Amino acid sequence: MKKIKPAYWFLLVVVAVFAWIFIPLISERLSTDGGVEQEDLLARTPLSYIELNGTKRKVPPFAFYNQDSLLITDQDLLGRVYVIDFFFTSCPTICPVMSTNLKTVHDTFGDEPVSIVSISIDPQNDTPEVLKAYAERYGVTDTDWHFLNGPQAEVYQLANEGFNIFATQLPDAPGGFEHAGLFALVDAQGYLRSRNDDFGNPIIYYRGFIAEDAPVDEFGETSQLIPLIQDIKKLLKENPWNNQ
Repeated sequence: MKKIKPAYWFLLVVVAVFAWIFIPLISERLSTDGGVEQEDLLARTPLSYIELNGTKRKVPPFAFYNQDSLLITDQDLLGRVYVIDFFFTSCPTICPVMSTNLKTVHDTFGDEPVSIVSISIDPQNDTPEVLKAYAERYGVTDTDWHFLNGPQAEVYQLANEGFNIFATQLPDAPGGFEHAGLFALVDAQGYLRSRNDDFGNPIIYYRGFIAEDAPVDEFGETSQLIPLIQDIKKLLKENPWNNQ
């Protein structure tokens, strides 16, 4: 039998060592690091502006009173990244999940210039006193989370026309109201922003009505709390007030 030359033995040993050391590392990186995973790519992609007829959409003007009976306007929030939702304190269905998810957002950013704006669609019941008690129920004691009360017609116009987030009074609905459990993300200059979907289109809103630890539902939907937090971080980095 023909003998294998020493040089070939050396080459075989080098190839074996390389395979033993580096192939598991490459495999682990592809499976855990997510360098090519879709979610990581989305996390690194700049956020889109929400546009209407080619124009970047800004938050419509509003002026409502918060849980401390202080008047809060859209102008007061300039310079801060914030999330807006529409809810009501006696909601027996999705609102507790939404508020719990927003509490996670609130706690994540601490003293950073991030606010939350929760606007009641039941202003007759949700007086500043009721909103104050609701805020305390979720451990909110600072001014970074505003629970707002305003004239019902103005609130519904802001929700349905200003944001295109459905809200209505409906006696047959649980709690007497029906609304979409969505979060709108606003940058420090008052523009509506979002990440894109798989096809490159803005998702526009973030689902806030599914618990973060809930399994995928029958429609294949999950909470978008983590993407929302990722995107708030992006907007904080591009905040012009932070660069002055």
